Amino acid sequence: MSERYAIYFAPVADSELARFGDRWLGRDAATDQALSQPALDGLDPSRLDALTEAPRHYGFHGTLKPPFQLAERSDIGDLTRVLTGFALRQTPFEIAAVHLKEIGDFLALVPADPAPALSSLADACVTEFDAYRAPPDAAEVAKRHAAGLTPRQAELLARWGYPYVLDEFRFHLTLTGPIADQRERDQVAGLLEPLVAPLLDQPVPVRELCLFHQPDRATPFRLIQRFPFGR
Repeated sequence: MSERYAIYFAPVADSELARFGDRWLGRDAATDQALSQPALDGLDPSRLDALTEAPRHYGFHGTLKPPFQLAERSDIGDLTRVLTGFALRQTPFEIAAVHLKEIGDFLALVPADPAPALSSLADACVTEFDAYRAPPDAAEVAKRHAAGLTPRQAELLARWGYPYVLDEFRFHLTLTGPIADQRERDQVAGLLEPLVAPLLDQPVPVRELCLFHQPDRATPFRLIQRFPFGR
């Protein structure tokens, strides 16, 4: 069975950030509707489509609890019930600002300053919902190790099913897949800068959790439910 769920941050529906992210990636994850991507000087539309293919598959989001298959004795009813209660215990907060950043070989929006409330929320999502996560299979674990992990990341993978959680967590809203050529990466960053400029001075409200679902590995993730914070 390859069905997976994920607990993500997604911008407030129909906010400026949500509209930007969906259009940039060319897909609305809530409706699964394909969207026209922006026309960029000097970058062929087919190339932009290719560069955003990987993040488009997941939808515009920031990871809190990475994708997981449900544990054998759990079902979606259990998960949504616990998610509802967990969200109601959370207090809304804001990411003060975001900025465009190169992370390895891809581009993303990240918090401009440390965001301890966001890190705490992600930590809680990883640990609180771990009982609902089935262990990754041997092939997935081998794939993670083949990509290169530090000893600490390998430890996190073994315990939590994902190497980039807790102290290795770095919140980001992914905008591109890998761009191997530095010159092209710089070009895309330069084209992105005026598009994201209106977003950089705006605080980003965090007031709900979003449950995403993927019926199989070939099908893109869909945003299936939002869980508002209650306090």
